[in-house]
Amino acid sequence: MKKILVTGPPGCGKSTLAVKIIERAQSKGLKVGGVITPEVRKGGTRKGFLIVDLLTGENKIMASVGEGSPRVGRYVVYTSAVAGLGFRALRRAVEEADIIVVDEIGKMELIVDSFSQAVREAVSCGKPFLGTIGMKLEHPLVRELKARSDVELIFLRREKWQEKYEHVLRAFGI
Repeated sequence: MKKILVTGPPGCGKSTLAVKIIERAQSKGLKVGGVITPEVRKGGTRKGFLIVDLLTGENKIMASVGEGSPRVGRYVVYTSAVAGLGFRALRRAVEEADIIVVDEIGKMELIVDSFSQAVREAVSCGKPFLGTIGMKLEHPLVRELKARSDVELIFLRREKWQEKYEHVLRAFGI
């Protein structure tokens, strides 16, 4: 089964691509599992991020502007949300989903070792897998995933967005 990691500069459309793939797969009757991490905005300003289980719709605040630790930039990361909801969502996806999506495999999520392990299991389970990663992210799991011979790394640029989107659709047969 196809395993794809999408990377590229901020704002190139990695998350948009993941969401459009999710929508297309669901429109074809496929069960999509995993997680997405949409922004939380207030008054046009990003205040944090949710983590959402794609199979159940359950969501929790994953990070928000504030005081505390651990921190990634100006955000406090709620590791219990990643370790709880994120971990469960990936395990559920391995068991129940037709396609697994993780948007994103990023600094905040990778603070939690159990989440990293769940991503590793999701990539290895034999189901189609789509993940997004920051272009400059350095982490042992990211290096491991990029080095896998069964993982295709796609570099996304805005001007090639439609071409890459169609490539992923073909690769997943949707």
